Amino acid sequence: MSVADKYIDYVKEEAMKRPEKSWNKILLGLQANKWRMRLLPTKDLSRGYQKLEQMMMGMVADSLSREGSYVWGNIFAPCELVHCFGLRTLSIEVLSCYMSGFHLEDYFIDYAQDIGLAPTLCSYHKTFVGGVESGVIQKPDYAITTSLSCDGNLNTFRYLEKKAGVPFTFLDIPYAADEESVTYLADQLRGLAASLEELTGRKFEEEKLKETIRIENETRKELMRFFEYQTKRRYPGALISHLYMMMGMHLLIGTKEFLDLIRFMNQEIADCPPFEGKKILWLHLIPFYQETLKKYFDRNGEYQIIASDIILDYMEEMDAEHPFEALAKKIIRNLYNGSYAHKAEAIASLCDWLRPDAVIYFCHWGCKQASGGSILLKEKMQEKQIPTLILDGDGIDKRNSHDGQIKTRLEAFLEMLEEKKNSTEETGQKEDM
Repeated sequence: MSVADKYIDYVKEEAMKRPEKSWNKILLGLQANKWRMRLLPTKDLSRGYQKLEQMMMGMVADSLSREGSYVWGNIFAPCELVHCFGLRTLSIEVLSCYMSGFHLEDYFIDYAQDIGLAPTLCSYHKTFVGGVESGVIQKPDYAITTSLSCDGNLNTFRYLEKKAGVPFTFLDIPYAADEESVTYLADQLRGLAASLEELTGRKFEEEKLKETIRIENETRKELMRFFEYQTKRRYPGALISHLYMMMGMHLLIGTKEFLDLIRFMNQEIADCPPFEGKKILWLHLIPFYQETLKKYFDRNGEYQIIASDIILDYMEEMDAEHPFEALAKKIIRNLYNGSYAHKAEAIASLCDWLRPDAVIYFCHWGCKQASGGSILLKEKMQEKQIPTLILDGDGIDKRNSHDGQIKTRLEAFLEMLEEKKNSTEETGQKEDM
């Protein structure tokens, strides 16, 4: 057993027996991992993905270690507005993943269910609520959530306000993408800015938000270049690399440091060798811990995840001169907002652009939208003749993901892709003759 594994076991035992003393030990572990990643980066990863891993770990470790430096959010909370006040947004979904790094998710989930939370509730939410209720996770002064895209968001944040005393702003996201809806949400965002002024004692400067959006526009252009490269070049990454990229696009978008990183990745990938294997478009959440998926998608020259829809959930240019309306449009027109038919069409457009060899859709336990829309999505992919695998599992609770079942279904799917490739090559050879 490594030193890291021993420390993880020690922290988990402390959390269960002496929760009030475990938080500082968790912070120490996060800081140690931050420095480990910088001094001993993960082997065989591209330098860009190494830097991304270091950036995300540093952001979480440093924010949690500095009281008053962050707010809680959900993954779709407008971090751009929060940045204007010198704060970071730490989403409860991301923080739950980091608690899973200490193998605490099962204890927190059981704790939450023992105090009355439904077993069918999303495990990210149960992990977080259990962490707070058990006395392990320390609270900030404020939180922000949206109705996008999980119907559990409002209830979870209401519960945290009642039990932990963390006041929050709830952004009600309209389904319709008309001007009236944009105005409605933009007014809510102005109200959020006023609340953050009161919280921080800092005056809101609209020019800061405009500049953040300008940087975001440039970042998005660079990211689109990167994904185009990744359809053609081999760029060694890991399953968790796409989780880190999702974090960057939702928690650090609009910052100069994240823009500089994507530019670096473009410079690096431009010189990488061609990728000759199968290109996979990943949909929905990423079970970063799952062993079979790691085997096939961590630094594998035969299969490469070229993109994920939760990273590319909004790709339009934003109007920096009207920043509140621009943010409102971004949230309303998100791929995850509205009907599932809208999402299926958006994913079809991604396929037209990226031309993946296959799509893998991960249905996360407790996510009604994912399960309910899977058949509709598969039908849309059939129209486009793109092989699609639907995997059932849990993004964070290992007990709800059965490796044997995932291994059997994934390997059968990959074998089918190989047979399809061989059949196409044989047909091409006969036509040449």
